[in-house]
Amino acid sequence: WWALAAVVALTAGVGVYDLVQRRHSILRNYPVLGHLRYLLESLRPELQQYFVERNFDGRPFDRDVRTVIYERAKGIHGELSFGTERDIGQVGYEYLVHSTAPLSEPTELPRVTIGGPDCTKPYSMSLLNVSSMSFGALSANAIKALNHGAGLGGFAHDTGEGGLTPYHLDGGGDLVWELGSGYFGARAENGNFDPDQFADKSAHEQVKAISLKLSQGAKPGVGGVLPAAKVSEEIARYRGVPAHEKCVSPAAHSAFTTPRELVRFVARLRELSGGKPVGIKLCVGSRIELLALCKAMLDEGTAPDFVIVDGAEGGTAAAPLEYEDNVGLPLTDGLMTVRNALVATGLRTRISIGASGKVATGNDIVKRLIQGADYTNSARAMMMAIGCIQAQRCHTNTCPVGVATQDRKRARALDVADKSVRVQRFQESTVRQAVQLMASMGAASSADLTTDMLRKKISPTVIRSYREIYEWLEPGELLAEPPATWRADWRAASSDSFRPNPGR
Repeated sequence: WWALAAVVALTAGVGVYDLVQRRHSILRNYPVLGHLRYLLESLRPELQQYFVERNFDGRPFDRDVRTVIYERAKGIHGELSFGTERDIGQVGYEYLVHSTAPLSEPTELPRVTIGGPDCTKPYSMSLLNVSSMSFGALSANAIKALNHGAGLGGFAHDTGEGGLTPYHLDGGGDLVWELGSGYFGARAENGNFDPDQFADKSAHEQVKAISLKLSQGAKPGVGGVLPAAKVSEEIARYRGVPAHEKCVSPAAHSAFTTPRELVRFVARLRELSGGKPVGIKLCVGSRIELLALCKAMLDEGTAPDFVIVDGAEGGTAAAPLEYEDNVGLPLTDGLMTVRNALVATGLRTRISIGASGKVATGNDIVKRLIQGADYTNSARAMMMAIGCIQAQRCHTNTCPVGVATQDRKRARALDVADKSVRVQRFQESTVRQAVQLMASMGAASSADLTTDMLRKKISPTVIRSYREIYEWLEPGELLAEPPATWRADWRAASSDSFRPNPGR
């Protein structure tokens, strides 16, 4: 009996400790029992494949990448032993070209100014920021941790399309307010855009920019979905929708129907916000539609201040499988398409480009800068930094670590103070790694990066640079003499319709 009593007392003591400690969300939600997860991982590290390392769509990050994310968030030195686990000889392998005369790593991290000639309040953007994730998809504590982390590190936090809430403002971090087709947070009773609500909320000091969401990488062409189980009274109030009912954003915006109207709406948002940067976010599909937007910008004499390119590999908690796997361009192709369209129409000098889609490491940032981006956004890696174990229960409201749930008891497990520091650590160390990589390549800044510096193995015996593999249009080329590869799409694009013009 004494032995049994000792076991019970020890178990109770472990349970109490698990409930009050703040570093491990799983132990706070599953005291005592949660230790089995760590025991199994210590016995067989390969079991992380099933416990902590799967993405929303079931395809795991590279193992080294997962290790880097967790260790950087925890402040652990990120070197790995025994060399790479990747097959660097396989076809499709990409690598950055280092210099025999590398530079010293700069002490000050670079930033990018966002804001074109029509913007009166430009914003200095970090090379890596928190990508769009709404309150509703994530818990209040998760949103607070992300914003506190952004405040600590001086980078931007995208609100997602679920509206601007007090939780986004809790940590004092800079915000990019995303406005989707549901216009949540600036929504009239009939579901249309409410300019008065928008003007009032966009005036908040923490709101540094506005992003108009046209489409999302994981489900382009369909509206966002928040399952009924997650639509609490509080979320319904912030979004202006009925509680406990599935919240579905319209597939298309009601504020505009043509490229020209879209450009005018962007200009209107900039005016209502007092001159803050306003941009668009999209997953690239039709090149004709993109060129139609460029023509509308030229015709109207104004343009968005930035374009965020979302890759089809982007994750989400609620998307039809057919959309995740079969619709939209991957980030590499979409990014370079946007880059070419803006450069060849003379618009690139006034429009910044952001890249979003499975960005997690310093080399991801450098690759996207070479491919045409000015900065990057990350969602999945930021979620992992605050404790997400990729349990893929986001749509069920039963997230075991309190990240993607509206169950207050589960969300309580996520300690804001601890996890916000992890976000700040991950972001800073990742940007520093990107800067170190650029210095190793002989580049003092992103302006020194060239398409020769990123190379790809395209066959067992052939390696080519991005300059050789892909087409790179020259400034103003579409306005002067469109190349044969773009001529038909350029002629079919019209400022007055997203549909191809067969008469051109």
